Amino acid sequence: MKNVYLHSAVSISAQNTFDGDGFLEDMKPISGNTVPAKYPNYKDYISPSASRRMATGVKMGVSAATKALQNAQLAQPDAIITGTGMGCIEDTEKFLNSIIGNDEEFLTPTSFIQSTHNTVGAQIALGLKCKAYNNTYVHAAVSFESALMDAQLLLQQEEAKHILVGGVDELGIEIITHMRHMEDANFNGIQVPFGEGASFFVVSSEATLNAIQLVDMDLCSTASGNTIQQKLNDFLNKNQVQASDIDVLIAGRNGDAFDSYYDSVSALVENATELHYKHVIGEFYTASSFGLWIAYEILNRQNIPKALIFKGEKKSKINYILLYNQFKGRDHSFILLKR
Repeated sequence: MKNVYLHSAVSISAQNTFDGDGFLEDMKPISGNTVPAKYPNYKDYISPSASRRMATGVKMGVSAATKALQNAQLAQPDAIITGTGMGCIEDTEKFLNSIIGNDEEFLTPTSFIQSTHNTVGAQIALGLKCKAYNNTYVHAAVSFESALMDAQLLLQQEEAKHILVGGVDELGIEIITHMRHMEDANFNGIQVPFGEGASFFVVSSEATLNAIQLVDMDLCSTASGNTIQQKLNDFLNKNQVQASDIDVLIAGRNGDAFDSYYDSVSALVENATELHYKHVIGEFYTASSFGLWIAYEILNRQNIPKALIFKGEKKSKINYILLYNQFKGRDHSFILLKR
């Protein structure tokens, strides 16, 4: 079976992760209920006339995807696969508000047409004139992981050689207010702001210089605090990796009551340096794609930004990185990377 490699990784987030050559060297603290992404100069990637008609998530996705392809020196991918939790929520809100404001009469369909979740993948394909396999996954907190797993399967089955895969979510206006009310009612609220961003990767079955190997990944819908360790043990044993081999654990902690799952996983890979990242970009359904971007940069640079360290010390040599994310005790994902 073919191995899977990451050839490039690009991220737009609340930090300066898109335009700068550095690696989270000048991180800005985030606060409040929401934190917007630091948008790039869209004119470099999208024509102004097209940009005016695009929602925030579409512009972020197209820009990040274009740069990921450029970094991988790839003109046309064999597939485009995206993951998103909320899709183009800004246009969804516009359409729903117009329904209410116009008493369900005389509606224009523009916002509805542009609000579909596959708009990002479609706009990337239109810009590239790419007629290859194009799919979008909307699986809550494993939306990006589902897209990445689809890419992994396509490469392993030799149905493609180079695939563009990414995760993108944008901040709405009213949806965030509703989600905050739900958090307060549950008494286990998220302790980081809600955020947005887009991270795209070129994955391939061909090894190149500086490529990072995606050893394996696994998803599960539900798990208890007691069974998550067993699931991780089974995952590592399947790939003939010992818990002691894990150099870095990147955990999706957000400060809510379900962070105990991360404690359980961290206890199993106790020799690993544990990192967290949602305190610098916020929480959103595809925030884990930013975690994968971090892992790619760490393995290539062999350097860990101090602000990301949750527990442990910097290591001089990093070979294996494990990413673990869950949301509200559901939608668990493991991603294992190797230098």
